[in-house]
Amino acid sequence: MQPGEVASERTFIETARRAQIVMAAIDTIAEAGYEQASFARIAERVGISRGLISYHFAGKDDLIRQVVHDVVERGVAYMRPRIIAESTGPAMLRAYIASNLTFMREHRKEMTAILEITRSADGRRIFQDDPHVIDAVRALEQLLSGFQTAGQLRPDVDPYAIAVAIRAAIDTVPSRLGLDPEFDIDRYASEIATIFDLATRAERGP
Repeated sequence: MQPGEVASERTFIETARRAQIVMAAIDTIAEAGYEQASFARIAERVGISRGLISYHFAGKDDLIRQVVHDVVERGVAYMRPRIIAESTGPAMLRAYIASNLTFMREHRKEMTAILEITRSADGRRIFQDDPHVIDAVRALEQLLSGFQTAGQLRPDVDPYAIAVAIRAAIDTVPSRLGLDPEFDIDRYASEIATIFDLATRAERGP
């Protein structure tokens, strides 16, 4: 095996190990809570030494930051193709809301972990440091502004205000799931999508 191949193999193994540790952290946080998710506990779940986690992550903040980043990245990757598959602004907005909430339904363990992280002051700081989290409202605002320019949203709609309201309606779901495990996300998604469709749709001619 050539030196470059050795380095590539090492990188692959290290990437796989980091992913394994992140998943174990999600499981541990979801089950035991953020404060109880120690390196020792996570290492025990994976079946590795605590020191091996320290080799891959500088500390708990570093690991939690990766957990948040990975969950958000997976959400974005799930949503993007479903949104761009639509051809009109209203349909894309519905897809944005529905795909976001469907991802939450299909990844309840990850949502529980995120909720546990945001309940802690340290975890909330880390969560809010993620660029995807910071940019979520602005990105949606830009999407809505584009629909408005194309005449597919009411001209008097404030894209920023609507973006804030949509994100608030979506981001409340993890805490709702914590209170009510039987919460019907699909029905909620349908109702929320209809509400914002009716609130923003352009006037139709006679």
